[in-house]
Amino acid sequence: MSASDKPPPPRKTRARRSLVIRRVDHVGDPVGLAFLESPETNGDAVLERLREYLGDKLKVVKAEVAHGEITVEVESRRWTEEGARMAAVARELYEKGAKRSALAMYRDALDLDPLNAEAMLRLGLAFAEQEKFADALAALKRAREFGAGGVDLLIAMGRCAAGSDRSANAIAYYEEALTIEPRNFVARRALSSLGRKPPAPSKQSGAVRSGRD
Repeated sequence: MSASDKPPPPRKTRARRSLVIRRVDHVGDPVGLAFLESPETNGDAVLERLREYLGDKLKVVKAEVAHGEITVEVESRRWTEEGARMAAVARELYEKGAKRSALAMYRDALDLDPLNAEAMLRLGLAFAEQEKFADALAALKRAREFGAGGVDLLIAMGRCAAGSDRSANAIAYYEEALTIEPRNFVARRALSSLGRKPPAPSKQSGAVRSGRD
């Protein structure tokens, strides 16, 4: 193979992204305290809490604090394509039963791309399957902040919150899932088990789903 035939080396890029940190996800933890700080008079404290939470792989550029969420602009150096490929291989390994290797590979994918929502989501779901609810919920929150979403994520977060004795958070996640999919049976049954009556679905709310596809 000549030099001209060699594939290009992996490309690490520096990029900026906006993340959304929700108050409901951080009730009672250090990040949640950032919502109690005044951005005008104590902005440095807000930024410091965000830096501690996001870690040294993400550089906090600026933050905008609202009542229910903080929008954070971050900068990071990322091997985006390589991280995505590694996450895809890790998922294949996990589905074939090589779960320990898959978990290590998800972490490697996050080393390559600290903002890889898919790797963070799958890591969280794997922890949830192992009933490591605290670890799972932490990862699923990050995945949500990185851009993951949907009913299945909210139901997984609800299950992990309930498993971590955070019933109020679990109820909030299940109710949010029902705003997206009012007839979802899993969310409705989970709410009932937590002592909360699910809202009656409208006639236009669509088909019932029993769980993940």
